[in-house]
Order: sequence, then structure tokens, then C-alpha cells
Amino acid sequence: MEENRSVDYAEHAKEILGVSRWWQIVAAGAMMAAVSPYQYVWSSIEGPLAARLDIGLPALGAVFSFYVVFQSLSQLPAGWWRDRRGPRHLTYLAAVLAGGGYVGLAYATTVWQLYVLYSLGAIGVGIIYTVAVNTAVKWFPDRTGLTTGFGTMAFAGGSALVVPYVRANATVAGYPDVLRTVGLAILVVLLVGAVVLRDPPDDWLDGDGRTNRTAMRDLAVSLRGRAYEPAEMLRTWQFWLLYAMFVATAAADLIVIANVVRFAEHLGLAAVVATAAATLLPLAAGVSRMILGEASDRFGRIHVMAASFVLAGIFRFGLVGAGTAGAPIAFVAMVVGSMFFSSPLYVYFPSVVADYYGAEHSSGNYAVLYTAKVGGGVFAGTVVGVLVAAFGWVPTVAFGGALALAAGLAALVLRPPSGAVPDGAGPNA
Repeated sequence: MEENRSVDYAEHAKEILGVSRWWQIVAAGAMMAAVSPYQYVWSSIEGPLAARLDIGLPALGAVFSFYVVFQSLSQLPAGWWRDRRGPRHLTYLAAVLAGGGYVGLAYATTVWQLYVLYSLGAIGVGIIYTVAVNTAVKWFPDRTGLTTGFGTMAFAGGSALVVPYVRANATVAGYPDVLRTVGLAILVVLLVGAVVLRDPPDDWLDGDGRTNRTAMRDLAVSLRGRAYEPAEMLRTWQFWLLYAMFVATAAADLIVIANVVRFAEHLGLAAVVATAAATLLPLAAGVSRMILGEASDRFGRIHVMAASFVLAGIFRFGLVGAGTAGAPIAFVAMVVGSMFFSSPLYVYFPSVVADYYGAEHSSGNYAVLYTAKVGGGVFAGTVVGVLVAAFGWVPTVAFGGALALAAGLAALVLRPPSGAVPDGAGPNA
């Protein structure tokens, strides 16, 4: 049955596009990879920037905080616009902001210019993120977990292509050329993506003369239910539970991402251990989004999500245990396991939002939920600093494990809202 469903969607999408719908996902993934340096390459350029501009690293710390806020909150207006006007003009704007932001950094001479340029670039990143994720939701109602996993994997792993170049050339004297090159690459990839991306017509699931209209319509209902607008979504208890789960899992995820090197150093582990953990971390995060995204399509979204978050918590407890026991190989393995099971949060949540509230307003709906990343980012930054000062590293990292575990258990009480995915149908059956 599932195979026939996928064939119906694939054939009808090809009739609309003229090519396979997978080219939409390739374009979305390429754009996600292009903007990934904003999040994953910052640690490699902040040192040369600080030295060139004679700015203390603490002052530059606020740059990344601004990035998280603007990248997250920009998705609200971007999602609203995209659902109503499509992705093209938004993507053109994102190309100018994200590409221009990186190029502009090469000419910045003051810290406030860094703040402004990185924040403008972050808005571009936020636009691309919501456009790319919801391209998967709109064209692949039958394979949402796999396709959103591909896009978010590209965001996590795309920087792996850039980091070696940046680290080899981002000297105090050479970093302006690096920034210009990366910025121009971002601009070109996003402009090409803007030409390729299209949204399906509103009635595409109704089929046409060569497809079974009734079957397509029934399938759309079984997979997505009725379309909720953001205001309607906010009136359901499921949204607020999902929001709390997002804050908890984003915090647990970012605690490890932002602090794994310092935690390893605190435990007295060798520098090579910290380097190995930091190198394998984004790879584990990226690969897991594809694997567990596909698993959530096949074995039930909520069940896979619950098991994943519980295991993410358990691996974080193992991370603490291996570190305090001075077991370097086990420490690195626990970092990989922690990220493998927590990082797919960026696949599960957009998929569940589409499952529960429909694909028609998916960009705006997920943008509202994505604001929870701000809470997770504040926790992983400011709150972690307070907790470490008060209780130390070990209890703080263990608390991240408790947050992930609690989110996994909370997922078990989720049920579709009235009018969404019927019992016994769709990916949450």
C-alpha cells in the first residue's frame, strides 16, 4: 500500500514539474549546505576576526547569540510569506542577505558592524531553513521524515566541505579573502536554488484526468488531515507539549555541541580526544537525520521520536560516566551516540507539525514552533554558564540528559488533534 502511495505522488508530481520531485530536494539540500557556515564555521573565523580587529573574544560571543535569535525568529514572517506567495522571491532575498553578510564581514572594522552583518546573514539563513524544510513537507507528504532528514543533514554536514578550506586559510591576513569566497559561493548556490524551487499547486492532491482523484484525495486526508492555520494550532494542547519538548531537546543538543571541547578539557582528557569528538559530532548529527527520518516514516513518527530522545538522554549519562572514568574511546563513542539520537529533533518536529496540522500552512506553523530553539539556545548558553558556576560540569551535562529523557517520555502522551491524522492511518499509526 505505501509503495503504491509513493508511486501516485511521484508520478503526479512529475507531471506538474516535468522532472522528478527529488530535484526539489536536491536544490533545497544544496541551499542548506551553502548557508551552514554561519552556524558551523563561526568558531574557525572568530579568532582571526578578533585578532584583526583587536576585539576580545567575549565581545564576539554575542555575535553567535544574535545569530541564533535572528535565524530562529526570521522564520515566522518568512514562513507566513512562503505559504502564501511561494519560495522564489524569498530565496532571492535570502541570497542577498546570507551571501552579502559573509562578504561584508571581510570589510568590517568594528564590532557593531560584525553584529549587524552576522544578524542580517542569520535572517537569510532562517529564510533558507524554513523554505528548504517545507519544500520537503509540501512535495513529499508520503516521505516527509526522509526528505526533511536530507535537508537538515545537509545543514549539519555541509560545513564539512568548508571547514578544511577555512581553517587552512583563515589567518589574520588571509581571512578577508576566505570570507569573500564563501560569501560569493553562498550567493551563487542560493540564486540557482531560487530558480529551481517551486511549490505544488493547492489542488495537486486532487489529481488530474490520468490519476484517481478519489484515491489521491483520500490519501491526502489519511496522511495530513485538515489544514490548521497557526492561530488554530496554538489553541491545541499538542502544540504546547511539542513546544516544551522542542525547548528541552534543543537545549540538550546545544549543550553538547557548544561545550563538548570544554567538557573534555575539564575532565583532563587529551586534546586529541576533544578534537575527535568535535569532528565526529556534526557527522553523527547529519547521518542520523537521514536514517532516523526514514525510520520515522516507516515505523511510526511518535514511537521513533520517543525512543530516540530516551536514548539521547541515556547516551548523555554515558558521556558523563565515560568522561569521569577517564575512558577516552568510550567518551567519543558516547558523544557520537548522544548526537545521533538527539539531532533528528530537526526532522521529527517539522514532520509531526505537518502530520498533525497539515501541509498547507506548514511553513508558518513550523516557524512558530521553531522559535523554541531560542529558548534552547539561551539555556545552552547563558543558563549553562550559571549552572556550571554553581554546580560544575558533570551535573550540568547530566541535566541535559534528563531533559532529553523527559522529552522522550512526554512524546508517549501525544495524540493527533481533532481533524488531523485519523487513528490507524498515516505515519503516526
